[in-house]
Parts: sequence; C-alpha cells; structure tokens
Amino acid sequence: MSSNWDNFRKNLGEWHGSFTSVMPTGELGPSVPSILVLEDVEGGRRVRFQLRRFAQGLDAPPTSQLEQEYSSIGHLNVFFPNGTFSKGSLQVAPFAEFGAEYGFVQGNRRLRFVQLYDKDQHLQSMTLIREFRAGTDAQEQPPLTVEQLLGEWQGTAYTVYADGRPSTEVTTHLRIQQEGNQLFYHAAWAGQELQGTAVIDGCCLHFQDTDPPKQLLLLPDGTSSLTPLQISFRHPFSVEVGWLWAKGRRQRVIRSYGERGEWVSATLVVESCLHP
Repeated sequence: MSSNWDNFRKNLGEWHGSFTSVMPTGELGPSVPSILVLEDVEGGRRVRFQLRRFAQGLDAPPTSQLEQEYSSIGHLNVFFPNGTFSKGSLQVAPFAEFGAEYGFVQGNRRLRFVQLYDKDQHLQSMTLIREFRAGTDAQEQPPLTVEQLLGEWQGTAYTVYADGRPSTEVTTHLRIQQEGNQLFYHAAWAGQELQGTAVIDGCCLHFQDTDPPKQLLLLPDGTSSLTPLQISFRHPFSVEVGWLWAKGRRQRVIRSYGERGEWVSATLVVESCLHP
C-alpha cells in the first residue's frame, strides 16, 4: 500500500489558480490569483512548497509568500492513494476556532476548500481554491447544480482512522431524487442505511432531519460543501466537501468527529452516477 508521503507527492507541480472567499450563505467574495509550486528536492526525499498570492494581479509583485520544506507527512494529515487529502482541527474546544481543509487532484486539475468556524463554533467563512497545472489547457467545471446530483451513485469509501486502526474500504450506494423544491436521498454503505430530505433554496440545500441540521452549498467548479451551521464539542458531527470533476464522476471527503468533539476519521468516497 502506498505511503502518506508517496500520496502527498502526487500533488507535485506548478499550479496556477485563485483563492475565492465564500460566505456561509454561498455568496462569493473576491478572488485572489495564486501560484503554488510543489517540487522534489534531493531526489524526492524532501518536497519544497512555495505559495504566492497576488492581490493586484500576476503582473504585480506578490502580496503574500509562504515557503516550506517537508521531509515527512504526519498521519494526521491524511493523503489518500489518488492524491486527495484531508486535514484539520483534531479537537473541537470551547472558545477556540475550528477548521478543515480538503484537496482533490485529477490530472491537470486541483481543487481545494477550507471551512472555518469561529470561537463560538458557528460557521464563519470558507475559501474555494481552484488550481490548474501550468502549461496545460485544463478547464474549470461548471457550477454545481441539483440536476447534476440526481440519480443512482455507486462507489467506494476509503476510511483512515485517527486512532491508527487499519483503514477500511467498502462499497457505497447513494440515490438522490427531486420532487418540487425537495431533495430526497438514500445512502447505504457497510451495512448501514441513511435517508433524509433537503429543502432546495437556490444554491443552498437545507437538511433539517439531520442532527445537527446541515446545509449543502452548490458552488463553482463542481464543488459542494456540506456542513452544520453550528458544531459542538458535546455532540458528534461531520463536515464534507465534494468535487464533481467530470460528468457523472465525483469525489467526496468526509471528516467525522465524536461525542467529545474529537477527530475520529477521514473518508474518501469515489463514486460514479449509474442512472441519471
């Protein structure tokens, strides 16, 4: 099985993109151009990371620059075999901010997303990061729509656990249907079934029958963000980001937290739509 380090290196390259702020309502804020370089050093024994952002455009000097070198990746930063990754807070704590970051890589495209909660555990802001390998004609996906989610989805879920127990791999099945302004879903994996309803309100889907209540934002580049509006260190919850990287082809990453607010696992779901 490939190592976390090998999986991390599947993100190597020069990536041109942008950082776009996203409000909890789904409204988009300003976008800032960026150039990210991940390159091997010493024959792959280390990786150099350089991120530059350009508030005044790529022709102007960068307004921020960050450089780091890595020789290893801790197991708490989870990189899956296809290069997709998940990292974030290990614990929800009183009066402390909480955050999660997700990254997907597919050929000459990368998509990253950040979710941030304030010190009162309310969803505060998000950031959508769309990246394209330099020198290629990689294209952005259209904004995600409800219609693109409908149908029968089948895939595989790969789960890595925070306590170090062996990772698992199970088959998944998801059915999504629409009636009027309501969305109905039925999910099954590892012998468990889950079903529910969401109310469609523009680019936002409200799930009231989950505990805690959640919302799904439909965003540019085939992106979705599924979060509670408020989290608690006394109640289990999960946060999720999905990327429809091609028609009928989707990846989702789910970070799960336990009843004491502790990080429990990270799951990558790779799925295809069988019957739209």
